[in-house]
Amino acid sequence: MDASGTDRDTAAGAGAGRARAALVAGVRGLALAVVGFAGSLTLFVLSALSIAFVVLGVGVFTTPPVLSLVRSWANRRRVLAAEWSGVRVPAAYRPFPDAPRTGVMGVVQRCRLMLGDPATWRDLRWLLADMTAGFVTALLPAVLVLYPLEGYALAAGLWRVVTDGTHVGWWFGFVPVGGQGSAFLAAGLATVLLVAGFFLAPALLRVHFLLTRAALAPASGELAARVQVLTETRRDALDTSAAELRRIERDLHDGAQARLVAMGMDLGTIEALIEKDPRAAKEMLARARRSSADALTELRDLVRGIHPPVLAERGLGDAVKALALRLPVATDVDVRLPGRAEAPVESAAYFAVSEVLTNAVKHSGADRVRVGLHHSGATGVLRIAVTDNGTGGARVGAGSGLSGIERRLGTFDGVLAVSSPAGGPTTVTMEIPCALS
Repeated sequence: MDASGTDRDTAAGAGAGRARAALVAGVRGLALAVVGFAGSLTLFVLSALSIAFVVLGVGVFTTPPVLSLVRSWANRRRVLAAEWSGVRVPAAYRPFPDAPRTGVMGVVQRCRLMLGDPATWRDLRWLLADMTAGFVTALLPAVLVLYPLEGYALAAGLWRVVTDGTHVGWWFGFVPVGGQGSAFLAAGLATVLLVAGFFLAPALLRVHFLLTRAALAPASGELAARVQVLTETRRDALDTSAAELRRIERDLHDGAQARLVAMGMDLGTIEALIEKDPRAAKEMLARARRSSADALTELRDLVRGIHPPVLAERGLGDAVKALALRLPVATDVDVRLPGRAEAPVESAAYFAVSEVLTNAVKHSGADRVRVGLHHSGATGVLRIAVTDNGTGGARVGAGSGLSGIERRLGTFDGVLAVSSPAGGPTTVTMEIPCALS
């Protein structure tokens, strides 16, 4: 094949790729326009009513769960922004106390903290923007890519369904359709829209997510807010590390160390009995051997809890597969990772997945779990999705395991989104910006 043929093939491949990207952007825009409008409108109305009822006392109990739904909705849009258009939308929610109050006072405290968080009001502002300007910006790529189908259908004969050719029976855009000739004009307009969508649809979808970022990002003092979030996540990381060191010390002291000390004492007794009472010495030697085996098992479990050997040797994908094999429920793992992330990122992702799977097994009542891991080279994001068919109702809140995961991921600028309606299924999505080697 000559050079010109190769150039033509390359151009054809690029054109096909652009057409596919435009079609995907149109479909995604339509989904965002429909689902986004309905969801944002519903949550805005619920939030406004719940906050208004705070003065009556009822809103104190309804506001925290409603605002938690709003945060989950906003976090889901953050995930889609990064995955679909490469737009990073930072989350700057204030952390809750590690030991919240319980009972009515705990609910009041949570309501006060959420209403006092500037990010809460940014979320509400975004809901208002999402169901107005966001609806328009999401619908535009869908109109450019999908609306032309109607114009071609009219030119192909659909015009006869709406008119007998003696009057205007339909409007396609600004073209009045009253016969075959005007139907061809509609097809011409459809072609213009389709060509515009071919070039503009992905960019218009990105505009929607840029609007999302403008609404959700702090209006001023973004650097200060960023520094505050980094300070809080660093403190959380240090606290987690200190707690982990205390756990290791406690496990060593109460477990393997105690067994080794007992084994040393048994060996001393064996030395004294080996000539006087060989039978008793033999029994104690067998007990010492069992103690050494138990100590070795405990040390292996402890090391696995610190950093699983399979994670260091074979990477995140195989480590998660090995983790899934130990679960008491059926677990499917889909790994599409062309390389390996840095060790701290892999470790954070592994233990986040482990915590989510543990929650699914203990609390959801699920009998099947699906784990998906893949990395987008275009956005540089590691995406992990864990879905179970349990009873649902999982929430990110003070004292929950998901809050700990959110703090762990926050150290790496990661995002956590939870979708868990009553009755299930539950989907926990985690995204960590990173590069693979």
